[in-house]
Amino acid sequence: MNPLLHPLKSGILDERIKPFRLVKYFTISSLIVILAGAILLSVLNIHWTKSLHMKKSEDYALALIENLNHQIFLQFVIPIMLKYGKIELSNPEQFDRMDTIVRNTLHSFKVDMVTIYDISDIISYSFDKDLVGKRHLGGPGFEYALEGKPTSRQVQRGSLLKLPLGFAKESKLITFAPLRAERQFLRITGPVLGVIELTQDITEDYRSILKYQTLVISTCVLVMVVLLVILVLVVKRGEVIIQERNLEQIKLREKLAQVEKLSSIGSMIAGISHEIRNPLGIITSSAALLKKKAGPADPSNTFIDIIVEEANRLNTIITDFLNFARPRTPTVVPTRMSDILEKNIAFLKPQIESRHIAVRTDFPDRLPTISVDPDMMYQAFLNILINAMDAMPDGGTIEIAVALVEDRTFTVEFRDTGQGIEPDVLHRIWDPFFTTKEKGTGLGLGIVKAIIEAHHGTVFIENRTDRSGTLVRIELPVEP
Repeated sequence: MNPLLHPLKSGILDERIKPFRLVKYFTISSLIVILAGAILLSVLNIHWTKSLHMKKSEDYALALIENLNHQIFLQFVIPIMLKYGKIELSNPEQFDRMDTIVRNTLHSFKVDMVTIYDISDIISYSFDKDLVGKRHLGGPGFEYALEGKPTSRQVQRGSLLKLPLGFAKESKLITFAPLRAERQFLRITGPVLGVIELTQDITEDYRSILKYQTLVISTCVLVMVVLLVILVLVVKRGEVIIQERNLEQIKLREKLAQVEKLSSIGSMIAGISHEIRNPLGIITSSAALLKKKAGPADPSNTFIDIIVEEANRLNTIITDFLNFARPRTPTVVPTRMSDILEKNIAFLKPQIESRHIAVRTDFPDRLPTISVDPDMMYQAFLNILINAMDAMPDGGTIEIAVALVEDRTFTVEFRDTGQGIEPDVLHRIWDPFFTTKEKGTGLGLGIVKAIIEAHHGTVFIENRTDRSGTLVRIELPVEP
């Protein structure tokens, strides 16, 4: 609320926004209840998903064990009994045959460990050979399997703080099932010969479920937050609408005052410049006439040259003022951009050579013409080149490149190897009358911007990232 508003108006506004606040409080409470219910339903849903996954993993393990049971009985038990008369996995040949059968049967299945116990709870076979021969490691799962009851249990490993939340570093499913004798071809189950322990790594599956759980809960929270933000924005909008209107009126008045101020300044500059230019022309002409009358060895020639030089500099400043105060409408004609730039370079050639500056150009031959005002573009490019030269008092390189982007935009880039622009003044380079030069009006870049914008283009200036110096990029539409 704007503190400058009349107290009576503030009270009326407060009465008007009370219904908004009531709706806000009621809706926030409803959203909190809905969010809590959504999170609860999500947790129950994830728990149900985990239960289904556990059941699926158990069925998968039992199917693998049943197939493994069948292969062991057909390919190991029967042949070994016929050949040796008894099974002794301590015999390396029998152990290797068992290992080959188990690994071939479970090849390409997600199985971490297979352990086979005899009926005395002694490990007869395992992927981990160090476990072979050890006793009483089966636990309750072995006892149930010995009675013909398959069982499974999940083992998780991880941080004590994360495990209760379901963030396990490793999750495995261990399934115990009986190893039975079979009657060949009929597949009729026989007596229990031992117990098979099969371990599956279900870490990735549980991580997928956890990601799904996180996604569901995050989505619920995000939706509620979005609804809450929308609600707050709507209510705030109702509360501050009068303040926004007042601010808009204030900004409009400020802009109008600024336009009027600039208009007055422009008119004043134009009038003063016109009045100064007339006597300045007389001064320049008179100085030139005096120089002609004076002899070549006359010491006064030096002072006359100074008068002419300073008069020309003052004329340039006045021209900048007039260009800034009276921006004209472009008279566009089809023009080759490279022709304008070559004309700029030819005009500045004496200064370029005297300052030991190298100019490199990249002007493709097949670029089409573009509709611009050649004189205005010449002035804009001239200002940019003069700035680049002034930034390299000890010499350097100016690179000029012209390109056509997607047949829609002409780009002209100027790169110099000067010292660049100080970051603390980079944002002020477009301000009228701002300059870092000892002799300058601060209107050069303003004129450049006005010319480019008059052609519906844009101009960007930044420090180069590949080396020291400044990059000026001009973009002009092919179709004005």
